[in-house]
Amino acid sequence: MSAASLKVKTTARPGSRLAVEVAVPAERCKESYEAAVARLSRTINLPGFRKGKVPRAVLLQQIGPLRIRATALESMVDGVWREAIDQEKIEALGQPDLTDGFETLLEAFDPSKELTVTLETDVAPVPKLKTTKGLKAEAESVSYDPAKVDEMIEQSRRQMATLVPVENRAAANGDVAVVGFAGTYSDDGSAIEGGSADSMDVELEDGRMIPGFVEGVVGMAIGDEKTVECQFPEDYPKEDARGRKASFVINLKDLKTRELPELDDAFAKQASDKGTMAELRADLEERLKDDAERRQKSNRHDALIAALVEQLEVELPESLVQQEVRNLVEQTAGQFAQQGMDVKSLFTPDLVRNLMESSRPEAVERLRRSLALSALAESEGLKVEDAAIDAKVKEVKKQLAGERDIDPQRLRDAVIDDLLRDKLLGWLEDNSTVTEKAAEADDAKAEKKPAAKKTAAKKPAAKKTTKAKAEKSKEDAEA
Repeated sequence: MSAASLKVKTTARPGSRLAVEVAVPAERCKESYEAAVARLSRTINLPGFRKGKVPRAVLLQQIGPLRIRATALESMVDGVWREAIDQEKIEALGQPDLTDGFETLLEAFDPSKELTVTLETDVAPVPKLKTTKGLKAEAESVSYDPAKVDEMIEQSRRQMATLVPVENRAAANGDVAVVGFAGTYSDDGSAIEGGSADSMDVELEDGRMIPGFVEGVVGMAIGDEKTVECQFPEDYPKEDARGRKASFVINLKDLKTRELPELDDAFAKQASDKGTMAELRADLEERLKDDAERRQKSNRHDALIAALVEQLEVELPESLVQQEVRNLVEQTAGQFAQQGMDVKSLFTPDLVRNLMESSRPEAVERLRRSLALSALAESEGLKVEDAAIDAKVKEVKKQLAGERDIDPQRLRDAVIDDLLRDKLLGWLEDNSTVTEKAAEADDAKAEKKPAAKKTAAKKPAAKKTTKAKAEKSKEDAEA
């Protein structure tokens, strides 16, 4: 029977779902029933009969009419569903659900009569924008700070410092103290798990340990023993330690200080690939300016997209949200694997469940941002020309020369996505108003810091398309 002969009625449901009601003619029901009888007769094995030669009456007696009807109904529902979505051009996301359940439908199924089947499915959402032009957005301002050059140089200088023994003076801020310590909670006198060490290097700087620890070491002389009162922060990672007061018996075993190298051309050569301090400073200045410009642009784009999302009207289907949540969890697992972690043992069912719950808000936000941009492209007729796509694909292939298992279609799709996003953001810049607000006080904390001996001169890492997320040995004493 042709799909065109099916009577199909669709009704929108909340959450981007669609109810599809299909009137299946009696003739179709009969055909499905007879096909089920024939199929079962070919597969069932009964003593005394050759396979495929079981008489109809014996078959009905042996397996019963209910099994035949169930087999016929299951096959028929699957068939009419595929025909209905093809006939009505429905973009179904995943498999449908029977509105009243299979058992209820089976009770109503009579092979000699017409049957109405109602299924529900998630469908692709249809995003709409209340407006696209004249949006107002506020972006956090990012500016180049010349003082950061000196900070980066000083940090590299500290990393290259030589530790030398300290004699004839007490511990001071900036020193490296070698201490032994044992900690107990003040409220019940119990030992702090992981809160003791026979010998541990402690940098005497604010924020290195829990409040009170470093302050207690400062002023001690080698060989001194002292009891220091501390308190764990309210946001301490270990829950049972949060906010609790503690006592640490500390013994200062040794004391070292940093002997910093001179800031001369020799330092520049050792810390970087530059030959002079002037070249090193110029390189750092250029990199910091580029980074400030990049972050400023990123802030503007984020603000513009946020303003666009405010204009979005869409219902997100649950299946789409769940798929995006799974994508985020898989990305997190991939990042852990790249760090050498055993993902199989780490990602327990409980952890995966917690990750999926905590990832849901981000998944929803990502979908809304993507759909808002898609709606903008549709509304304004924005697209990328084939010539631009071909040129970019050629450029990317050169960059990936030598790489294996590159799927040409996936590469092209990724290029199209990137080029279209750039075009949409450019359009928003031209048709919106972005004002700048002062950077937050802790903005500097988010800036990248040198991480290796020659960090001051190393080039910034290549741009990544996904975020990287993320010691326990005496760590419980650290902040």
